[in-house]
Amino acid sequence: MNFKVVIPAHYESTRFPGKLLEKINEQTIINHVVNLANQSGAAEVVVATDDHRIAQSVITSKCEVVMTREDHQSGTDRIAEVVAKKNWPSEDVIINLQGDEPFIAADLITAVAEALMVTSDASVSTACFPIVDRSDLFDTNLVKVVLDHQNRALYFSRAPIPWARETFSSAQKLIPKNYVGLGHIGLYGYRSKFLLEYSDLPHSPLENQEKLEQLRVLQAGHKIIVTLTQAPPAPGIDTPDDLERARQFASTL
Repeated sequence: MNFKVVIPAHYESTRFPGKLLEKINEQTIINHVVNLANQSGAAEVVVATDDHRIAQSVITSKCEVVMTREDHQSGTDRIAEVVAKKNWPSEDVIINLQGDEPFIAADLITAVAEALMVTSDASVSTACFPIVDRSDLFDTNLVKVVLDHQNRALYFSRAPIPWARETFSSAQKLIPKNYVGLGHIGLYGYRSKFLLEYSDLPHSPLENQEKLEQLRVLQAGHKIIVTLTQAPPAPGIDTPDDLERARQFASTL
């Protein structure tokens, strides 16, 4: 396989500025993520950042740092700048690995890349896991996804989908037996040519309603192939409290 991993790394996070330079087990979060990317078998690993502190913190020679503009609205836009600068071939597969996800499994990165490589009609790939906990299903911070029979995404939502009418209409909202609820994992693969077109996709009312970028992709008619993993995602880091939980999680590994 021949895919690239780009790690968008923005210093000025709204809820936790500078979080990528915090340490877990004596190593910065961004370097944990770089190591995972290298373990995935990627042909190239790039950290895309707008901050010299992050750039200088990357301590391995197995990763290139590309300085990007400060005004990007999303990590996807930042990755698109890297693709344009490096002039990667249009069919190359680029994995968007979030810089604050130090526990994503390396083999899942590989699987998401491979799924896009073998699905010629898809522009994007991502991952999901089975929901078994009622609290997860009704948590609006956990995005849900429904798939067709070929594991292409039909829709993403913060609401519990599919809606099990017979049980969710009751006060207890119990998860029925053999429920097919799937939680989304925020790991993406893109074809290089799609990233260069991404910012020009038409306005998406669905994206505006749910605040989910992937709905812009679906509403524009592009296909998203989804890899199912049985393992729920390990904790990402959005706040100082998340960092403490991540440190505790790391101590159990």
